[in-house]
Amino acid sequence: MKKRHKPEQIVRKLREADALLSGGATIADACIRLEVSEATYHRWRKQYSGMGVQALKQLKALEQENARLKKIVADQVVDISILKEVAEGNF
Repeated sequence: MKKRHKPEQIVRKLREADALLSGGATIADACIRLEVSEATYHRWRKQYSGMGVQALKQLKALEQENARLKKIVADQVVDISILKEVAEGNF
């Protein structure tokens, strides 16, 4: 089973990788130390580069708000379609 990392853990691991790389280690060595593949490291670097813990919390809150709003819109679409069917008399 794959291990899922939380965004906070990813940021910590990327900081640890930065410390290893500045100490003279290669990316391959850093990935072995972090127990992730090089592809995962590069994907994380692309997605989370320059983000701090506070920015991650803000991103997570925005994603939750977005999911909540999408659910509200989906419920409204269903309500509107039901009302249209009732108005046309197709029930």
